[in-house]
Amino acid sequence: MAQKPSIPKGTRDFLPDEVAKRNYIFDTIKASFRKYGFEPIETPSFELTSTLLGKYGEEGDQLMFKIFPRGNKLRPLLNATETTIDIISKELNIDYNTNKISDKALDKLTNVFVNRMAEEVLRYDLTVPFARFVVQHQNDLSFPFKRYQIQPVWRADRPQKGRYREFYQCDADVVGSDSLIYEVDFILLFDEVLSNLGLKDFTIKINNRKILAGISEVLNASDKIIDITVSLDKIDKIGVVGVKNELTKSGFSDSFIKKLEPLFDLRGSTKRKLKVITEYLANSNIGLEGVKELLKVIKMVQNLGLKNAKLEFDVTLARGLNYYTGAIFEVKANGVKMGSICGGGRYDDLTGVFGMKDMSGVGISFGADRIYDVLNELNLFPKNVDASLDVLFINFGEKEQDACLKFIKDLRANNISSEIYPSPVKVQKQMKYANDRGVKYIALVGEQELEQGVIELKNMQSGEQQTMSLEEIITHLTH
Repeated sequence: MAQKPSIPKGTRDFLPDEVAKRNYIFDTIKASFRKYGFEPIETPSFELTSTLLGKYGEEGDQLMFKIFPRGNKLRPLLNATETTIDIISKELNIDYNTNKISDKALDKLTNVFVNRMAEEVLRYDLTVPFARFVVQHQNDLSFPFKRYQIQPVWRADRPQKGRYREFYQCDADVVGSDSLIYEVDFILLFDEVLSNLGLKDFTIKINNRKILAGISEVLNASDKIIDITVSLDKIDKIGVVGVKNELTKSGFSDSFIKKLEPLFDLRGSTKRKLKVITEYLANSNIGLEGVKELLKVIKMVQNLGLKNAKLEFDVTLARGLNYYTGAIFEVKANGVKMGSICGGGRYDDLTGVFGMKDMSGVGISFGADRIYDVLNELNLFPKNVDASLDVLFINFGEKEQDACLKFIKDLRANNISSEIYPSPVKVQKQMKYANDRGVKYIALVGEQELEQGVIELKNMQSGEQQTMSLEEIITHLTH
């Protein structure tokens, strides 16, 4: 019985028209990256576990695809009197030989075992590999160094709408400067790229990790800041009472919740919210430093102006990655049920883990796959973005075919995609092929056209048919 073809969950095949649309997104992003002075680099699809593990928090470590060793690297395990998995099972007090072992315990055992055995992992994002790249090639770079990188990444996540296990990231980063000018540039980049892609209604949310650190300081709860911001983010949905109830269920005391009350009213304009948070953080130097940075960035952006983006301060914006230390960004398309389509932030001393201290950096990432889904849903792809063939010559026989091949050579020399149907079958069949492929123009060269040195060109969309010379066709299709 023949095997039914399938692909892994969370991955996708792309048909020619889909690839054309994706390339349209990539090309639009690249054009703006280059305009802003970023240079392209590439890094390997997989890195050493020592490079990536521990850089994204516990959840990130669990979502990495590990590459299991082969051959001689496994031989010590096979020859050992007590295997590594037995040793780990004893350490974790898990008996994996019993059917009573829970899925959670089995997952834990598997993760620890694989983490110890794996020497390489598929990259989780492009930022940490970039930090490794900077340190490894520091003598070949000029700082501040501005790079862009468009490559796939992999996450062993649970697939759902807008979330894939293999997807492309389009990153731009600057390392070697703590200037807030770059935060401003990235906000302008978000605005320019998404506007150029046709989006008219989207919001750039901005926060600063120093503000979150300040809130932690005021509350004396540095280990609870993510739980707090997640609850605050639900105020618009469940109201203040609902948030208080949720915090109580999470174990927060009434006195603790009372300290949070000024943040429950952190709504309205960005100006108003920043005024409230400034008063709240009056006794936190780190928090006030974050507010000062945020105000400066917002003022510079307002002076320069934005095309379509709304810039909004959001104190609940925390982003899950451990390495952000300053400004953090997230972009959402309004009116579409989709998570963030872009994000990023400042990460001081990320290169320090690789031995290069005091190298501040800031970067952003465009989620190309989510942007694709948004543009599709809103029908924003231009009609001329497709992979359709420009001209298909109908094949009437060997003599006509030879003439058509010469025409095709000249058309291709002028960047007009063209070909001839491979055999002189019934015209009806050739026309069906043209329709199925979405060919833009049909070219007919029969005996009469050969004698007159002309081509009959049919517009497949309008049905209009004209008799033209090759030179006229080239002019018509290139202007």
